[in-house]
Amino acid sequence: MVQLKEATSKSDLKRFIKFPFSLYKDSPYWVPPLISDELETFDKSKNPNFKKAEAWFYLAYKDNKLVGRVMAIINWVEVKEQKVKKMRFGWFDFIDDPEVSLTLLNKVKSIGEENGLEFIEGPVGITNLDKVGVLIEGFETRGTMITWYNFPYYQKHYEAYGLKKEKEYLENRFPASNTKPEYFNKVQLLIKKRYNLREMNFSSTEEIMPWADQMFDLFNESYAKLASFVPLTKEQKLYFKKKYLRLINPEYIKFVIDSNDRVVAFAIVMPSFAKTLQKIKGRLFPFGFIQLLRAKKHSKDVIFYLIGVHPEYQKKGVTAIIMNQYHKVFQEKNIRNCYRTPELEENKDIRQLWKNFDPEIYKRRRTYKKFL
Repeated sequence: MVQLKEATSKSDLKRFIKFPFSLYKDSPYWVPPLISDELETFDKSKNPNFKKAEAWFYLAYKDNKLVGRVMAIINWVEVKEQKVKKMRFGWFDFIDDPEVSLTLLNKVKSIGEENGLEFIEGPVGITNLDKVGVLIEGFETRGTMITWYNFPYYQKHYEAYGLKKEKEYLENRFPASNTKPEYFNKVQLLIKKRYNLREMNFSSTEEIMPWADQMFDLFNESYAKLASFVPLTKEQKLYFKKKYLRLINPEYIKFVIDSNDRVVAFAIVMPSFAKTLQKIKGRLFPFGFIQLLRAKKHSKDVIFYLIGVHPEYQKKGVTAIIMNQYHKVFQEKNIRNCYRTPELEENKDIRQLWKNFDPEIYKRRRTYKKFL
């Protein structure tokens, strides 16, 4: 028999967070999260995401051994305001035992039914800035700090439960040398002149902060048309601004602004922390913090985290201005490889943006759905 326990205490949450550390202890591809960061993310008194969402954390035990976990999530903005009656689930990990995955998914299902929801979908997070998708291709490449990794057997368990493919996400990579200026140098000069635009670069995090709210507002506008998008609230913007911007090199954040100092496009690139996170095993102390700072400064791999363009300027070549600036930075820092976060397969516009860089699809992931 599989027994479920709801994780409500701090010690239970630590078990919830640390379960993948034992599940993937022998995997060279799994990238551990920071334990302290996960604890803060799951703290309902600190994380403003829980003002508009509810979450339940469940641990699965078999023969008195921890064998699985899942977070069941209801985003009430999505359910009440957008009228999408979805029961979300994420942070879903389990041993290769159908009884375990079945028991965890049944719990998610029952919470959805109790709340009058129509379907379950996962793995997804609380917001669109959380991790998404179960890996279905690319198991023998290292993960990133902003994606989940899983064993190949996960897909079999999802489909055995009757979950059907909902959305597919692609992860691409390309050598930094592919960001050749001949693709965009002349174009970006024409675009700046035609629309009276200019680039904005930063040398310190403090310079970025006054512009951060505009950036998150633009994020909401530029991604609004995508399926399952839930806009960030004022509290969430403040939370993400404080939590993440200091992790990112200021020179890796690029804005394009118009003649009225309005942000019309932005991009965020992050240094890759994957190798360092594997070394420090999720712990900041005693030396993990120093190693992360070193990786922030010296990593030769980068991740294109977010790119947003105001709807008024989409398909007008504005991203050429941003790419021209990144080319300069990548050359200065001798960046070798560029990775992209999971992007919806159906998002043709984003594929057009990258076509000149000859990207390689190296991972695929999915969310799965089942009607209640």
